[in-house]
This record gives sequence, structure tokens and C-alpha cells, in this order.
Amino acid sequence: MQMAVLAISLVLMVLIGFAFVAAIRSGAPPSSLGHVERRRWRLILAMLAMGIVVTIASLRPWPQAVAMTADTATVNVTGGQWYWDIDNTELPQGVPVVFNAHTEDVNHGFGVMNAAGRLLFQVQVMPGYVNQVQYVFDETGEYRVVCLEYCGLAHHDMITDFTVLANQGSMDNG
Repeated sequence: MQMAVLAISLVLMVLIGFAFVAAIRSGAPPSSLGHVERRRWRLILAMLAMGIVVTIASLRPWPQAVAMTADTATVNVTGGQWYWDIDNTELPQGVPVVFNAHTEDVNHGFGVMNAAGRLLFQVQVMPGYVNQVQYVFDETGEYRVVCLEYCGLAHHDMITDFTVLANQGSMDNG
């Protein structure tokens, strides 16, 4: 699916590019244009080329697929007004952790912060979908889950914590 989104985006960009070129060619031929018009025509083509390069460079790594391996830990997260329910609050250090996040009511923003209050990652959580995000915790300690999408009156209280412990071998991947 992700490669299909990338391919469709690139095809549409090329079609838009052809439309620009066709519009430019429908005017007077370049030989009859004045100096300013030729410069304008070159600038439009340069912007088109730059747009294609930037689009390819920025879309290539997106969207990120979650790669599951034998040592990947899985955490199921349910959001609701105004709580986070996490099925495992002790996670391993240095191991990929996949968070399967969904909500029972309205949109929420599942954001994880370290002890210094720095946002490490976030994912949009929507009713009817399970969105995944993967992260490797390099440091042990306490981490805080906050809601980054205004979800109602007690939005500011939608906070919970979990702990990252030194990896002592395999963890239940349930």
C-alpha cells in the first residue's frame, strides 16, 4: 500500500509537470520571445525540476512501515476521554517496541516524552483504526504519554506513564 501511495503521488506530479510544459508550449515559440520571457520560461522549468526532485526526496522515506522482528516488543494502547490504557507499562531498553494505538471515542494524539519533557514520537489515534508506531528506547527511566490532540474538557489530564528497564532478555511479545 505504501509503495502504491508513493507511485501514485509521483505519477500525479509528472502529469502536473506535463500540464505545465503544455501550457508553456501553447504560447509563442521560444525563438520569438523576448529576453524576459525566455528567462521566465527557464525559471518555470527550473522550478518544475526542483519540485520533482524535492517531491521524490521527501516522499521516498514516507510512509514508514513497521518492521516486526523476533525481538520486537508489542504494546497495545487504547485512548479514551480522558485516559490512556497501556497493556504493558514496563518496556525493554534497546529493543524495537511497536505501539498499536486505537481509540474508543474521538481522535487523540499519542505522544511519548522522556523525563526531560522532550517529545520522542507521536502518532494520530483515530476511532476505527489501529495505527502503529515503532521506537527503540535507548535510555532506561520513566516516560510520559500525553494527548497531543485536543479531545475535550479534561484533555490536559490525559497523561500516563511507563518505565523502560534494562533489557534482561526476551519480553512477552503478546
